[in-house]
Amino acid sequence: MADISKEQVKHVANLARLALTDEEVDTFTKHLGDIINYAELLNELDTDNVEPTTHVLDLKNVLRKDEPKEWIKKEDALKNAPDQKDGQFRVPSILE
Repeated sequence: MADISKEQVKHVANLARLALTDEEVDTFTKHLGDIINYAELLNELDTDNVEPTTHVLDLKNVLRKDEPKEWIKKEDALKNAPDQKDGQFRVPSILE
């Protein structure tokens, strides 16, 4: 891949709504070019016998199964309520 140009850096800066000085454009042109050249080193790797993966780590689902189980009864929950009416929790109104 060809090196990145100053015009490309200015274009990307414009898209990102960044105001860059000429000195910053020069700096970022060099830095981005170095990054692209470093990333191109990956093209030298032999990946013929490497299977595609979705993640580098062998991840397993760590979530428990979603199975129904018994919880506290409504009457037990309402015993702790400071205010209740008709089997419901009563809370202060927040709307006028």
